[in-house]
Amino acid sequence: MQPVISVRKLKKHFGKTKAVDGISFNVQKGEIFGFLGPNGAGKTTTIRCLMDFIRPQEGRIEILGQDAHQNAVELKKKIGYLSGQVRLYDHWNGKEHISLVAKLNGNKDIAQKLIKRLDFDTSKKAKTLSSGNRQKLGLIMAFMTEPEVMIFDEPTNALDPLPQNIVYKMFQEVTDKGTTVFTSSHNLAEVQKVCDRVAIIKNGQMVTTESIASLKEKKINTVRAYFGEDFDLNDFKFKDVEIIRTIDHELLFKVKGEINEIVKALAKYRIKDLEITEASLEDIFLEYYE
Repeated sequence: MQPVISVRKLKKHFGKTKAVDGISFNVQKGEIFGFLGPNGAGKTTTIRCLMDFIRPQEGRIEILGQDAHQNAVELKKKIGYLSGQVRLYDHWNGKEHISLVAKLNGNKDIAQKLIKRLDFDTSKKAKTLSSGNRQKLGLIMAFMTEPEVMIFDEPTNALDPLPQNIVYKMFQEVTDKGTTVFTSSHNLAEVQKVCDRVAIIKNGQMVTTESIASLKEKKINTVRAYFGEDFDLNDFKFKDVEIIRTIDHELLFKVKGEINEIVKALAKYRIKDLEITEASLEDIFLEYYE
């Protein structure tokens, strides 16, 4: 199956800064694809290249089987886009912004449903809007034409928890209908909640591309054991075990993968208390940056 978004060996340098340095990935139809990394990792530069706002030095981008540069004008009619910082006309109100998108697109839109769903007041001028309401307006304009592809840079930025959850549901609804969503984020809880797969980028290079399920399978557990007797630290020095702290009869350590060997080692001793905490996706993600 041909991917909806195909990026091959993409490079974009600004002087000596290698913002994006040879990354490749595919996004499939109906997928919510998360693009993860800290600030400065290359997420926004990649998105700007996808949208043909800037041109890469090397590499190829195809969206819906078309060259993203040569067919940029035609493709933009099929893409819903939201930048990391929503750009609006200060003296226009929400209704005027939405009307412009409707005229440019020329298709039937669902703006009124989105306005009601996100509880957005279209009468206020953009310059008076809070950051959260600016984000809502940007989301309405991205979703309203029911595009085939949606590209977002930090889509829930500045939103309160309730509208955030509404946006997550909107993602799921559009992908159920076959729309493809590409979204950058540094919010790992958000990615874990909504994405099917994730690419992790660091210093302009791809670290990994994995399904959320496979990331979760890279188990990391923090174990805190309180012993009722003295213990030998050597009993717990396994390949995938990192000793964090030992105080009196307390031992704190981190285990990557299965914990069977550790459980067997603990069983040799009289344990007064035992805490095993499974790592969040964020902790797993941070392992890639060590």
